Amino acid sequence: MQKQLQHIIPARGTSDGAGVRIKRSLGQTQQARFDPFLMLDEFGSESATDYIAGFPAHPHRGFETVTYMLEGHMLHEDHMGNKGHLRNGDVQWMTAGRGIIHSEMPQQEHGLMRGFQLWLNLPAAEKMKPAHYRDIPASDIPVADLKNGGRIKVIANSAVIDGKVVSGPIQGLTTEAIYWDVHLPLNGKFVHAIPATHNTFIYVYEGTLLIEGAIGDDARKLAAGNAGLLGAGDEVAVEALTEDTRFILLAGIPIKEPIAQYGPFVMNTADEIEQAIQDYRNGVLTD
Repeated sequence: MQKQLQHIIPARGTSDGAGVRIKRSLGQTQQARFDPFLMLDEFGSESATDYIAGFPAHPHRGFETVTYMLEGHMLHEDHMGNKGHLRNGDVQWMTAGRGIIHSEMPQQEHGLMRGFQLWLNLPAAEKMKPAHYRDIPASDIPVADLKNGGRIKVIANSAVIDGKVVSGPIQGLTTEAIYWDVHLPLNGKFVHAIPATHNTFIYVYEGTLLIEGAIGDDARKLAAGNAGLLGAGDEVAVEALTEDTRFILLAGIPIKEPIAQYGPFVMNTADEIEQAIQDYRNGVLTD
């Protein structure tokens, strides 16, 4: 059964960090989550004033951040002494766990900077594990051609294309998270099995998609700048209504645990949030 389009969350313009202009779909409010996904931001501008201030040092606890750079150059630094450069097509998958203090600063003063940051929740049993991160260069992320002239970039989990398994560099997550970047030509179709256990959504960042299986033409369309939450089923089927349509597909097993969030801390209870705040103030968040 195909997963039908159930709800659309239009991305809203806002700012974060020290004034970086972003478009936020998931995570606008506590009700705009889609377990296990907490937030999705798209950033993209050729104006340095929209991104140059970056994200100075700030803390996290209890979840994972995934930064996917389409274009540009960003430097990550953290309290453990790690440094990582993100350039065109690179990904950083960071697990905050018990705690991390890091910064993400642009390494360019002009030109286009474009990409996404996703917040992926962790189950209670993993929220206090040691922090770590992985920088993944574009060359380590497999890209497969589709029969219709499109292509798929597999960041997390695996896809089966023309009978061949294409495995991304991120595997073995408790949520079995899927993260694919798919490009389609006009009238190009993409059909793929997605486990019925997974909550699934699509964010279109160029063009317009038609979500198969839904009722009514208008109800099936998903335009750029919108996150489409899909319903129950075990397959996704979409068709590009515009040339060079691009979207990211994300799916994962819902954690089904209570969420308490205060800014960069995502835990299960208010007491745990208070503890995170006190730990940060006392300089022991990362101990």
